[in-house]
Amino acid sequence: MSGAGAPDLDVDGRGLRVAVVAASWHTAVMDAMVSSSMRSLAAMHVEEPTLVRVPGSFELPVVAARLAASHDAVVALGVVIRGGTPHFEYVCRAVTDGLSRVALDSGTPVGFGVLTCDDEQQALDRAGLEGSHEDKGREAAEAAVATAVTLRKLATT
Repeated sequence: MSGAGAPDLDVDGRGLRVAVVAASWHTAVMDAMVSSSMRSLAAMHVEEPTLVRVPGSFELPVVAARLAASHDAVVALGVVIRGGTPHFEYVCRAVTDGLSRVALDSGTPVGFGVLTCDDEQQALDRAGLEGSHEDKGREAAEAAVATAVTLRKLATT
């Protein structure tokens, strides 16, 4: 259940400290993404990941920054659904730019699992639920851990 062109990552995250920060809006989507992300971390042998919930996607970067200081990787999960105002564009840009800044400023990988959708059905189709076409919670966890493993290898060469 990966998106077209998505890599098939087989990652061993033993010994990594990983945090998941997840928004609370759109409960069905977010709960599915958190569950999928946590299952994926367990499958990659990441023990006792930290889970922090925040009110919405806009709050993800500031909490991700705090978590990045004490973790090897952070998985950021959220969903923003387009409405009838420019609010969608502002929030999407702020979240994307903020999470990118966290990763670059801290040197800690941030798995980007923020859905930016036109409607709730698009979000459900990407949430990793039964019948979903994609599993963005899993993909974000795998990307964060795979990048942390790569950075650890680069540090020893």
